[in-house]
Amino acid sequence: MAEMKNLAKDTAIYGLSSIVGRFLNYLLVPLYTAELSAASGGYGIITNVYAYTALIMVILTYGMETTFFRFANKEGENSDKVYGSTLTMVGFTSLLFTILLIAFLNPISNAMGYPEHPEYVAAMGICVAIDAFQCIPFVYLRYQHRPIKFAALKFFNVLMIIFLNLTYFIFLPKLNINPYNIYGADGQTFDVGWVFYINLFCTALIFVFFIPELKGFRHGFDKSMAKRMISYSWPVLILGVVGILNQTVDKILFPYLYKGVDAHTQLGIYGAAFKIAMIMAMITQAFRYAYEPFVFGKAKDKDSKETYAKTMKYFIIFTLLAFLCVTGYLDILRYFIGKDYWEGLKVVPIVMAAEMMMGVYFNLSFWYKLIDKTIYGAIFSGIGCAVLVAVNIIFVPIYGYIACAWGGFAGYGICMLLSYFVGQKKYKIDYPVKDILFYVLITIGLFIAMTIVNMKLSSIMSIIINTVGICVFLAIIVKRDMPLSAIPIVNRFFKK
Repeated sequence: MAEMKNLAKDTAIYGLSSIVGRFLNYLLVPLYTAELSAASGGYGIITNVYAYTALIMVILTYGMETTFFRFANKEGENSDKVYGSTLTMVGFTSLLFTILLIAFLNPISNAMGYPEHPEYVAAMGICVAIDAFQCIPFVYLRYQHRPIKFAALKFFNVLMIIFLNLTYFIFLPKLNINPYNIYGADGQTFDVGWVFYINLFCTALIFVFFIPELKGFRHGFDKSMAKRMISYSWPVLILGVVGILNQTVDKILFPYLYKGVDAHTQLGIYGAAFKIAMIMAMITQAFRYAYEPFVFGKAKDKDSKETYAKTMKYFIIFTLLAFLCVTGYLDILRYFIGKDYWEGLKVVPIVMAAEMMMGVYFNLSFWYKLIDKTIYGAIFSGIGCAVLVAVNIIFVPIYGYIACAWGGFAGYGICMLLSYFVGQKKYKIDYPVKDILFYVLITIGLFIAMTIVNMKLSSIMSIIINTVGICVFLAIIVKRDMPLSAIPIVNRFFKK
């Protein structure tokens, strides 16, 4: 129980930086969608470029976050040497990427569809290279169980990005200030490139705060260790690339697959609605930050499998609750994006379900990491990605961005099922499948009821009835798996 409490505490702190940080970032979504109309295609450009950078980020870190945890916790390995070697490798590859990007900037920009704006590509390319390198000091903070500094830096970065975006889109225009014609000669034109320039500036600024962690270079580079780490990490890299493709390939391919002339407009609508569904991704990311070091540290304990099974159950219960809350209050959450983007809200339940399966897949994935058979992850994710790409290629030209949402659902579903069934043979864990299925069925039933109610009643009545449904779900959780007497602080009242 003590381990579960520590995991919950770290998840709360990491979650605060991840969930609150991303929520603050959500403030940019209504800003962008208000100032950049759907028809302008500006938010579509942002969505497209960020999809590329997410993919590049995974390539430039090439599985070294997971690899660092594995080797730093291995018996006989020097954790300082592991850190020094990891810093050196990721630092070198990030620098090499930056040099190659600048050398071949024009052909790269042309291939991405931005021949007139290579500066967009340069800004975000350099930004992602710096970000990739900073992942290693961040992962070192997690290894040292220093969530406060981790969270503080994440918060600071987000707040700076928000402040500078507000300055560009709101403050300067209101004051009629147009320094260096950044709004064009007429002072009225927004350039989406400033979204990328602001990101680059803020990412570079964070570098200053990592000076103490960068002293890890003094631990040196161990060539022999580096070879073993690369041997472990390359399947994780493939897993990561395929995994991020599952999240971004639809946004990368869409402009090439969609037959209409308004590709960036449609992509912007999809991207804006997708942001609302990313509440599920925030939950899984917060859980991952705490769960990864927890799993590798717990691996030697006799009751580790029982703990993993229990953790999976509560993770699924919590994400199902999040799914019901978002879909139940979608009439309120839709105001996070501009009205001309609302037509894309139909993808939110599909994307949230897909992200939940991705979270389950992540939890399941530790069986092959713990037995050093990461190749399985590459195979499962490769199959899932192939399914996703096939769905996009076949159906996007016919149905548009709704096919992107279903492609992710199908891809993650395949990954999850493959990992579970193969894992039960290679590293059996007795997950409480019956209990999990019970909650899944209850969620499906409540979601169908909410959908019917939303179609027939007014927004206010729908929200009231949806709230009742969510309370029913909470009551079931309390009755079956989380009695109030077991919750810290609340249990004091029961002791009285």
